[in-house]
Amino acid sequence: MTSIGIVSTGIYIPENFMSSKEISEKSGIPIYVVEEKLGIKQKPIASEEDHTCEMGIKAARIALEKSAITPEEIDLIIYIGEEHKEYPLWTAALYMQDSLGAVNAIGFDMALRCGTTIMALKIAKDMMLSDDSINTVLLAGGYRNEDFIDYENQRTRFMFNLAAGGGALLLKKNPEENELLASHLITDGSFSKDVVVVAGGTKHPISKEALEMGLNKLDVLDPEGMKARLEERSMRNFLEAIRGSLKRSGLSEKDVDYLGILHMKRSAHDYVLKELGLSQCQSIYLEEYGHIGQIDQILSLELALEKGKIKAGDIIVLVSAGIGYAWGATTIRWGKANN
Repeated sequence: MTSIGIVSTGIYIPENFMSSKEISEKSGIPIYVVEEKLGIKQKPIASEEDHTCEMGIKAARIALEKSAITPEEIDLIIYIGEEHKEYPLWTAALYMQDSLGAVNAIGFDMALRCGTTIMALKIAKDMMLSDDSINTVLLAGGYRNEDFIDYENQRTRFMFNLAAGGGALLLKKNPEENELLASHLITDGSFSKDVVVVAGGTKHPISKEALEMGLNKLDVLDPEGMKARLEERSMRNFLEAIRGSLKRSGLSEKDVDYLGILHMKRSAHDYVLKELGLSQCQSIYLEEYGHIGQIDQILSLELALEKGKIKAGDIIVLVSAGIGYAWGATTIRWGKANN
């Protein structure tokens, strides 16, 4: 039976970091709240040269260097970075293709906010299983939505963790290791207009006045309404996505050895681990990195491998949540197929 596996990962982290002290000073939030409740000790931020797609290309080059795969062997590139990139109307995957020399690939961009990597893993696997011509796939992209944060806007304080970086995954058909099992995704469109950048689209074109009013930054249009609705559904859907992915993989939460979870407030992170019966050592809290959007899952996986938290035969679940609102999880059986 055909299987799809992860060959290698790549992560690019900018050299510049913002400290918890700086976040505290910019926002007026006490530093203990930034560190203990928001769970941020520091986070990478983009320099003038750290453009979104370029960070994904840097991560892709690292992933390729760690593998035996050449750019010419890539059949498909799925850009998993943000829509906030070098140019507003632009297919980043095709620039990535040219930059890497993946002359035999086709490419396209995907967008599901911070759920993009999980969605792309499902789409890539489905395409590889249904198309004999697609054997090697690159998922890569960058993220720097920290550009849209106004630290004086307390409505957006739950997004003060937004950071910058790039990530990549190389997938191959029948690699006999690191097998992608099933994914489970949930979307709820009732949250679709709760978190937006008001100016810059067709409804509210960018203008001098919009810039002066700060309408080019992320905002929460109905903070109280969103909080009430999201608190009711978010953790439930988060856990449902994880359990759904495991169930579709023929597994249950007792089989999980490592959870690659996005950065969120510390209490929510701890709640998820407790509900799944996992210990703190079975995950990594990304307090030194903040939230690099859809790159978090790749970063968590790579850090866990570096720290020896994952061994052959382990069951790994990568899980995401993104504004819109979307929740998703993918299960992976790590190591050789015969382990």
